[in-house]
Amino acid sequence: MGILYDDAVIISQSEKEEEPSIITVNCPDKTGLGCDLCRIILFFGLTVVRIDVSTDGKWCYIVFWVMGKPSTRWGLLKNRLMEACPSFLLACGISYDRPELQTSKPPDVFLLKFCCNNRSGLLHDVTKVLCELELTIKRVKVSTTPDGKVMDLFFITDTRELLHTKKRKEDTYDHLKAILGDTTVSCEIELVGPEITSCCQDPRFLWDALSEDMFNVDLSVQNESIAFRCPSITMDNLLSPSHTLVQIVCQDHKGLLYDVMRTLKDYNIQISYGRLTTKGKGECEMDLFIMQADGKKIVDPRKQDSLRSRLEVELSRPLRVALINRGPDTELLVANPVELSGKGRPMVFYDITLALKMLNRPIFSAEIGRYGIGDREWEVYRVLLDEGDGEYCVSKKEIEDTVWKMLMTWD
Repeated sequence: MGILYDDAVIISQSEKEEEPSIITVNCPDKTGLGCDLCRIILFFGLTVVRIDVSTDGKWCYIVFWVMGKPSTRWGLLKNRLMEACPSFLLACGISYDRPELQTSKPPDVFLLKFCCNNRSGLLHDVTKVLCELELTIKRVKVSTTPDGKVMDLFFITDTRELLHTKKRKEDTYDHLKAILGDTTVSCEIELVGPEITSCCQDPRFLWDALSEDMFNVDLSVQNESIAFRCPSITMDNLLSPSHTLVQIVCQDHKGLLYDVMRTLKDYNIQISYGRLTTKGKGECEMDLFIMQADGKKIVDPRKQDSLRSRLEVELSRPLRVALINRGPDTELLVANPVELSGKGRPMVFYDITLALKMLNRPIFSAEIGRYGIGDREWEVYRVLLDEGDGEYCVSKKEIEDTVWKMLMTWD
């Protein structure tokens, strides 16, 4: 019969703030499960300080040591982690490998449209409410009118799949009006087609000298202030008769484990055993015993080089940040690669708007879109800064550094 549904995820909360809580996942395995779990943990703002992974290809046992916050919603976290596990299918006596269970209906996309008076930090406050309500932002179109009002369009999906109900919509309205105040002119939510967010857009606006550097894979030309040093990655096929050992030494950063897991998931590689430990001075060490989808080692030197190169890029530049002058205007560009599954990095827009709020830099307009660049799909955030009358004296480097640190560090 296997384990019971409630036992798939067990969370042992630490009694002391300085000690990690422990999340144990014990469920049937699937390729990419580690990536899905790490994405959820990243969304909830937890820092992974250690991990042990063990699987035989059919069943996996994963232990995360995480540092939480006083505001962490542990019960909700457990529910979301359990939803990512195939355990409940086993508990119901259903085989996870049945073809009809491998495809799922894309979530309904809703358009949240509101108009209100503009103020400093408004966009971040709205983004924070949507995150707390588990409404995922897929695309955004934000603009400021000459009379000081903002018209915001958020294309969102609902993790709880309840936004079609009157109660869920009214709850969303109430939370938004609490931060928008009495200046709200209008606020509406309507169902739109999923094609609104699934299409890839024309990337021609990106091709100027500065933004082209954002997608350069040559690590020797990167800006060190908005990138990490190149990690040390070695591969060994002698230690194990059936697995390739990948050893990684790199700088720690927010979402490190997710960046490794999503890369392996895109390469259709399975981890049979793995361990991550954090060292002093922000350094991490990982030992991963991996195999290909056919159950064999990675012996082809070309495949090894391809995987090594991709990991080096993803761990040194998980996100791309650039501030670009477009005539008299200044535009902030942030880009992150999209998983082959179509899922993007969580909380990026939240961190961008929080960094700009801390710098007291008003936002004139903002957009989120997906673009095919090279052989990959990217989620690109465009934020046009409000220059006002020139009273904002924050330097370009300070804006880039603050946004990068907010995106990549826990401080």
